[in-house]
Amino acid sequence: MSKARPAPEPPEPLAPLVDAHTHLDACGAEDPESVAAIVDRAAAVGVGRVVTVADDLDAARFAVQAAHWDDRVYAAVAIHPTRANVLDEQTRAEVERLAADPRCVAVGETGLDLYWPGRLDGCADPVEQEDGFRWHIDLAKRLGKTLMIHNRDADAELLRVLHDEGAPETVIFHCFSSDADMARACVDAGYVLSFSGTVSFRNAKALREAAPLVPREQVLVETDAPFLTPHPFRGAPNESYCLPYTLRALAEVRGEDPLELAAATTANAERVYGFPAI
Repeated sequence: MSKARPAPEPPEPLAPLVDAHTHLDACGAEDPESVAAIVDRAAAVGVGRVVTVADDLDAARFAVQAAHWDDRVYAAVAIHPTRANVLDEQTRAEVERLAADPRCVAVGETGLDLYWPGRLDGCADPVEQEDGFRWHIDLAKRLGKTLMIHNRDADAELLRVLHDEGAPETVIFHCFSSDADMARACVDAGYVLSFSGTVSFRNAKALREAAPLVPREQVLVETDAPFLTPHPFRGAPNESYCLPYTLRALAEVRGEDPLELAAATTANAERVYGFPAI
């Protein structure tokens, strides 16, 4: 992501919306005031609640802290698959403690990333990633929490591990970016697919073909901020207030009314995360 481009102008408000996956710390939040500022900007355009997601232990600590600072913020904690090689006994114990917090609504992001091994120094190898993923699956089931999955170049492998382990009651594929075959497999398994700004990318042909195949009750929307800023703002910094751009792009691809899709994705978020309805 380049920060050379200015931040997008706020979109026309669209409510209600939930940002099902963001990274408040990576967006610059450090304390209660900076968390509130980001969530205030989101609320001004209809995004009333956000889930801030961890990818390492420091981010997990911050996510839970931020969720206690602001009641519009909820946490998801896990160790990202590319960092699964840090999952020693002490790290697992702290992740479990944080995941058990009542403000934590999901174990994530975990999963498999087969793109980075061999390309990124220190990246966990596929065996380490699979071991970590299996541990996170077990954790989600023991705590009765939603499992939030990161998937890069690992469609078949993820489905195999979920089948082997037995999936938790609720599974979210965050930033779903796969094709129609994978979408059908996930839908048939009862998994929830969360769409980010990538669904607005004109070159994401396979994803844009997959998006209409997902039943409305299995759809979420997210920013994955500060990454994946939707078209036409690619390269600019992303933030939760940009979510209406993604929702409208998804509604266009699916041939749906944006207001109806917004209401449906919010109801889905309330169900899968256990939010109180507003």
